[in-house]
Amino acid sequence: MFGLNHCRRFIILTYHRVVSEPDSLRPSQIDSVSFARQMEVLRRYFNVLSLSKAHSHLQDDSLPPRSVVITFDDGYADNVHIALPILKRFGLPATFFIATGYLNGGRMWNDTIIEAIRRTPLNHADLDFLGIDRLSLDDLDCRRKAIMEVIQSVKYLPVQERILNADKVASILMAHSLPTDMMLTDDELRALHSQGMEIGGHTVNHPILTQLSLDETRKEIMHGRDSLAECLGVGIDSFAYPNGRPGKDYQASHVAVVRELGFEVAVSTAWGPVRSSDDAWQLPRVGFTEFRKMHLFLQMLRSYSDPQAARV
Repeated sequence: MFGLNHCRRFIILTYHRVVSEPDSLRPSQIDSVSFARQMEVLRRYFNVLSLSKAHSHLQDDSLPPRSVVITFDDGYADNVHIALPILKRFGLPATFFIATGYLNGGRMWNDTIIEAIRRTPLNHADLDFLGIDRLSLDDLDCRRKAIMEVIQSVKYLPVQERILNADKVASILMAHSLPTDMMLTDDELRALHSQGMEIGGHTVNHPILTQLSLDETRKEIMHGRDSLAECLGVGIDSFAYPNGRPGKDYQASHVAVVRELGFEVAVSTAWGPVRSSDDAWQLPRVGFTEFRKMHLFLQMLRSYSDPQAARV
């Protein structure tokens, strides 16, 4: 089955959260049991490397076959409480891209929307300010659809407008006491790093870079990097573009900023395996929404030769 030598490419997997148990409101969110099963597959059949090591080996032609990199975006607290023990159990490294503006009690705007819709006592709501006349909240399926609709209507607004609109949604939905412990603290971030995990930049406020001026972009990326470096006492060499779709969420001018700021490697959400010919500051990644072990195993194998085959 492993007759082909794929030593000139590797796969970067993308995660965000690992929750303690399945979330019926967000069925695509991976839970701890499913994540552990995935890690078991990776440990048994693949060579899992840190991002820096994988890219270095790719450049000097010493990359092991079936190499994989595990990455997490944003900086959720469950990364240290749930994902880290599982990674340590299987002896696997990972890289965590942190949006520093949400550390220490912050909450990402999309989580404000998700948790407000989860907690609202209402069966419907009018969100005219978002162009949504009547938001049905009658049952679980309606609430899932509502989450998608509201998030999509807010995602490409400027940073502060996104936050204000998310808070307004929570107020209209009469959703109170939203969680304030969803993101990492500085101590938890240091715990990740002390356990051998790589830490990368992900801006301060997770903006869509195409919505910013280049000066604003530079400040977001630089200040996020510097905050991480100060917290951890190390240089920050890798970066993940927020949302990450080339041409839509970031452009060539933003790549130039990342290079100018001295990052050695950066990742997008373009789909596919990393090849030696790829731009080091725009490496593609792969994400999965199906967690059965054999399905993951087969999809991983296929993605080495056919990027589109990895879609699930």
